[in-house]
Parts: sequence; C-alpha cells; structure tokens
Amino acid sequence: MTDTLLKTPLYDIHVAMGARMVGFAGWEMPVQFAGIVEEHHHTRTAFSVFDVSHMGRLRIIGDKAEPFLNYICTRNLAGAEVGRSYYSHICREDGGILDDVIVSRFQTHWGIICNASNRDKIVAWLGKHTEGRGLQILDETTATAMVACQGPKTLDIAKELTGNDLTTLKRYHFTVRDFGPLQIVIYRSGYTGEDGFEVVLPAALVSFLVPKLFGTKEQPHPIIKPAGLGARDTLRIEAAMPLYGHELSEEVDSLTAGQAWCVDLNKDFIGAAPMRQLHAAGLPRKLVGLELDGRRIARQHSSVYGDGRAVGEVTSGTLSPTLNKSIAIAFVAADSASDGAALEVEISGKRVPARVVKMPFYKRPR
Repeated sequence: MTDTLLKTPLYDIHVAMGARMVGFAGWEMPVQFAGIVEEHHHTRTAFSVFDVSHMGRLRIIGDKAEPFLNYICTRNLAGAEVGRSYYSHICREDGGILDDVIVSRFQTHWGIICNASNRDKIVAWLGKHTEGRGLQILDETTATAMVACQGPKTLDIAKELTGNDLTTLKRYHFTVRDFGPLQIVIYRSGYTGEDGFEVVLPAALVSFLVPKLFGTKEQPHPIIKPAGLGARDTLRIEAAMPLYGHELSEEVDSLTAGQAWCVDLNKDFIGAAPMRQLHAAGLPRKLVGLELDGRRIARQHSSVYGDGRAVGEVTSGTLSPTLNKSIAIAFVAADSASDGAALEVEISGKRVPARVVKMPFYKRPR
C-alpha cells in the first residue's frame, strides 16, 4: 500500500479483524474478511457490517439550496420533506452521468452522498454552479465515518443492542439521533438487496461504537460479522444495483442506464434537453440482465453477440452465490433486449450461450 491512500476511521479495526486490504478509489479498504462467498451468504441470511466511509458526504447550506439541487439533479426535489432521501443522478449538459448520489433533506441543510471516485469531481461541479447563489458546500467525508448494516436479522438485533425500533423508519427515510453533543444519522437504505440501514457518525465515535457492534477478533459477535468490498459487489449485482464505472459513466445517460425512474423530464435540470430528445426518439441500446450457460464469469467489457453480430458489451458479471448461476448485466442493442432473447457472451475467446432475463436477479423474501 502506498502512503497516498486514505484510511477510513475503521482502518485499525479492519486490520485487527484480519481483513485483506486493497486500494480502492484512493482509499485503503477491506476487500474481504472470512471470504467473499461466506460474507455474501451471511448478508443474505443474517447481519453484516460494511465500511462505506470512503463514500463522499457533503453538506449544502443556504436558503436557495432546494432550487439549486433541483436544477443540478435529475430527480424532482421540489417540496422535499425533512427526513427523506432521494436517489438521483447528477449529469453533464449532454446528459452524461457525472455520478449517482443520495440527496437528503435535513431541517437546516441538505446532504449528498456520492461515490468515492467522484467526490472531487462533484465538489468541483457543485462549486462551479453555486457561484452567486449564496450557498455553502462543506465536505464532511474525512470528519465522519459511514457503515452499512445489511441483512434480514439487522433490525431485530439493532433493537436488542440499542433499544431503537427502526422498523417504523420507512425505506429512503432517515432519522437524526443525539449522542451527547454529537449527532448520528441513520438511513433506512443499503446497496445489497437486503433490508437494513446505513449510519453516518463522527469519526471520534468509531473506536467506541463500532467494536460494540461486531465485537473483536478474539470475542466476535455471534451473529454480526464484518464484510468487505468483494461481497458488496456480488450482492449488488444480484440485486441489479448499478455501479459507477460499470453501468454508469459520463458516456452513458440516465435513460440508457435504465434509471428513468429517477429522472423527471418535466422539469429543467442540467442534461434534460438531450434526454428529452432521446426519450422521444427511442433508446438505441438498453441495459439488460443475462443468465449464462455454465459457470464461467463474464467480465466487464466482454462482447455480447446476437445472430452472429456484435450487439453490446457486459458491464458487470459474477457467479451468483445465492442463485449458483453465472449472471451479468450488459448494454445491448434495443432489438436484442427483449426478455428471453438468445445471445452469446465472449469469454476468453469463446462464445458462451446466454439469454436475456428480468432484473433484479434476486429479490429478498417479503
């Protein structure tokens, strides 16, 4: 590891728990603890804790923050109620996605959670467009930590540990709790396809609170276990959740990325005009799910073929630990995107049969 990599407030805890650390988006992060497949299954059946402190956490302050963010974001944020979070995209003028973000309405300000790899870019983009608006942008990333608690046993165990019943907190809502003079924000959200919540807390509280959550290597919690980036990726692929740099990029617009649900073409926002034109003309390519024959994994950029011609490429792929199938997400030509369409994916020079299937690949039991 180089000295230039940032370390999250949980770094020492990860090392003590035996994590394998890797460089990721400028941070030294745990890729796995017990093993990717084991951590994946544990999340699907119990309670896993992920360090997501590398993600950017920004605070927007000022009376004109709402109209500003409504212009910056694809989602309609006009009249947003306090305590709500909204998934949205921030786009270039041509519709290319600069990042996918979570925008939250607090009592006195707004919050944005962005991807680690895009934090500097988004801070610069916001700064460029806030000129003359009387707004203040604070980057609170390194002063705070963020952990994701995910799995079917999460809410019950959290109530046992803290006495707080989070089942009444609706999805994509959040609550602010006081911890002495400090505040903790609890979001009912996640990136695994499971139920759970994400917590933002001051960095100073990490060494006190986090070990109470999953214990230590010598005395681990019997159910709560740490999980790394590897399992987080296989989980999100099964749940068909997009990842920036894979399904999302500056070369892809929100509609083509299959995210039209977070776009309001009836309002004016940066990138709206080209997306209206694309919507009217029809999408030339679409994002689809693929199920492959056999157990070989389709990697990003693997070519996809239909009727002997190249029709697209894979954005993400894995051997699904839950389904025990090779699955992938891919951009393909619109005329090859119908459910059940027979395609082929090139893996190591050989074409493997695949078919288009509905996403998500996995849905948690209700």
